[in-house]
Amino acid sequence: MNAKRLASNVDNEKDAEVSERQYNVLILCTGNSARSILGEVLFNSLGKGKFIAYSAGSKPAGKVNPGAVEWLQHNGFSSEGYRSKSWDEFALADAPQFDFIFTVCDNAAGETCPLWSGKPATAHWGIPDPAHIEGDEARRAAFNRAAEQLSRRIQLFMALPIDKLDKLTLKEKLSEIGRIQD
Repeated sequence: MNAKRLASNVDNEKDAEVSERQYNVLILCTGNSARSILGEVLFNSLGKGKFIAYSAGSKPAGKVNPGAVEWLQHNGFSSEGYRSKSWDEFALADAPQFDFIFTVCDNAAGETCPLWSGKPATAHWGIPDPAHIEGDEARRAAFNRAAEQLSRRIQLFMALPIDKLDKLTLKEKLSEIGRIQD
């Protein structure tokens, strides 16, 4: 095997290693009952193992919003195992180290977050809260809009060449995605 082919094979192996990397993502919302739960589910589904998502809140509601449960079930996702939990769980020493943290509600974006180990990239991806919409049809429509916005942003994020961007450029791209209005 000549040196050029050997170098090409090494480069291909390096590219494969880089593309095989898993990223841990945390989605934050104050109550961790609706938007952040949808974000966790969508990241895990769309990420196909490359992205492992978790969700939490600064003041957890204690249960997943019934509208979120209904949306999950109606769209073919299991609602089992999801719970409203405090972000303090993820600030512990044995918690996953996050590569990315996204806030999806304006309240959580303005709060003082715990210090996260590993200096994850962060961005605010504000999504209107569907949990407080009155009327069954209006609430379902609001959950659908929230899920569509999250899905679109997640797909745009996953299309980024994450491993090829410097931290500042990545931060700018994440913020741009958060400003997209669907």
